[in-house]
Amino acid sequence: MSLDAALAARLKRTADGLVPAVVQQHDTGEVLMLGWMDDEALQRTLTTGRATYWSRSRSEYWVKGDTSGHVQWVKEVRLDCDGDTLLVKVDQEGAACHTGDRTCFDADRLL
Repeated sequence: MSLDAALAARLKRTADGLVPAVVQQHDTGEVLMLGWMDDEALQRTLTTGRATYWSRSRSEYWVKGDTSGHVQWVKEVRLDCDGDTLLVKVDQEGAACHTGDRTCFDADRLL
């Protein structure tokens, strides 16, 4: 199954066909991580209810939690006004960051 044509037409992708996906805890608003999706990853996310991303470093799809057990249950997906960023609201089980932290934005506060 491919991504709905009307939705696909609205997406503004990077040169390598990706759209950034900001991931947020649905009930608290906590920003958890940034992932990348292509049309296939977005379609998988919308149809399975589990966050699926494209790994730029490994050049493969990954479903959040398949290896770590830290699943992201998707509650809502929104497209921003320009069509170039997704907001994925999830119920995060365990850590969102590959370092084991709850969020990827715990480490360095710049201001």
